[in-house]
Amino acid sequence: MAYDVIADDGAAAPLLASSANSGKPRWNMYAFACATLASMTTILMGYNLALMSGAQLFIRQDLGLSDAQIEVLAGSINVFMLMSILAAGWAADLLGRRGTLVLANVFLMAGALAMSLGNSYSALMAARCITSVGSGFSVVVTSVYNAEISPASMRGFLSSFLDMFISLGLLLSYVSNYAFAGLPVHLGWRIMYGVGVLPPVLLAVGVLAMPESPRWLAMRGRHADARAVLVHTSDTPAEADLRLEEIKQAVREPQVSDGDRGSNVWKELLMRPSASVRRILVCVVGVNFFQQASGIDALVLYSPLVFRKAGMSSDKAVLGATVAAGVVKMCFVLVATLFSDRLGRRPLLLASTAGVAVSMASLGVTLCVGGAASMAASVLSVLAFMAAFSIGFGPLAGTYSAEIIPLRLRAQGASLGTAVNRLTSALVSMTFISLADAITMPGCFFLYAGVGAAACAFVYARMPETKGRSLEDMDVLFAK
Repeated sequence: MAYDVIADDGAAAPLLASSANSGKPRWNMYAFACATLASMTTILMGYNLALMSGAQLFIRQDLGLSDAQIEVLAGSINVFMLMSILAAGWAADLLGRRGTLVLANVFLMAGALAMSLGNSYSALMAARCITSVGSGFSVVVTSVYNAEISPASMRGFLSSFLDMFISLGLLLSYVSNYAFAGLPVHLGWRIMYGVGVLPPVLLAVGVLAMPESPRWLAMRGRHADARAVLVHTSDTPAEADLRLEEIKQAVREPQVSDGDRGSNVWKELLMRPSASVRRILVCVVGVNFFQQASGIDALVLYSPLVFRKAGMSSDKAVLGATVAAGVVKMCFVLVATLFSDRLGRRPLLLASTAGVAVSMASLGVTLCVGGAASMAASVLSVLAFMAAFSIGFGPLAGTYSAEIIPLRLRAQGASLGTAVNRLTSALVSMTFISLADAITMPGCFFLYAGVGAAACAFVYARMPETKGRSLEDMDVLFAK
């Protein structure tokens, strides 16, 4: 078996000879099935996150909630998720990636049931808190698991499943909003949440059928089990042996006991990072911050308000336009899924961030103009934003973060990046209505357009290409 040598910084580093370098990834059905099962949990995260977009119209009427309460209820899940996100790395190292995903499904089921039965603002807030635990565990551990189970030739494709399934959850929530909008006010929104109770049970059973991450198995000294998984997720047994040796070397590097591993990981991440780890952290924190600060959750959660501002008056028309936005988002995530291993991460991220900036600026302009033509242009601008966001920023922020963090730091590092992501999302989602009152709604979108332009500059200046690199080779890439 042949290997390429990467010598960007003068040091040779092995790179698995795969079809990633030829631009056409090989197909590995075993890795595909594993990543699919793991990612399906995030459907429920997307569903519960975005269902509030349409459900708030009916919750407001049924329970008599104010604008401020709706704003906090919509965005609070991101604040509640911070605790579970930061704990997810510890749980994933202790229970395994698979065990943590099962636990995530338990919390998602309980949260959906609590939301459907809630009769007061405080009860709904408690239900959002329960849901947030499952959401935080699922989003962190799925990104880690998909990166670790994937061969280098398919890692971009399989890692982008995370956002693809979250987008599917968003779309299903919009369809649920539209489908149950005609029911009595006190019943429709409860059924919207109630349909999310059974799927987590089925998904938990499916997760138990998939193998544990080979890198977690190696961290526990279970090298034979790790090799068995790698044989199924590699192109040849020789490649599996090479990947196992690289993982074992990465596991040996910290030289710490299991009891001290967690605390030492956080020290190495935050207190005494090496130059390469510092560069990795800048990329992880930066891409997760910019992804949410560009305003995606303002449109995911408040698109009905945006469409009403543009001139739509009918609930059905507003929810129909929201469904269209979900369809566009889902379709363009597939573009990133299919091309991230062919074109690379950087080109897609650069095109995505530039598109986000332009479409947000366009939305701000059309909302300023007003009129029937402006209403159509506003809808098109929202659809353009969803398309631009979904070809890179949406699916590849998590993919890029999970693949560049060294194995010894990966679970906690992914938790840190996701915590920044959710905290920024909470800031956007819990301030949008108030910010629109202060600087007008078009002003909000001009602000988000500026963030998108800054994100494009950040990607260009700070984020190197990772296509085709093995996970254990990332230290070499960031050592320059």
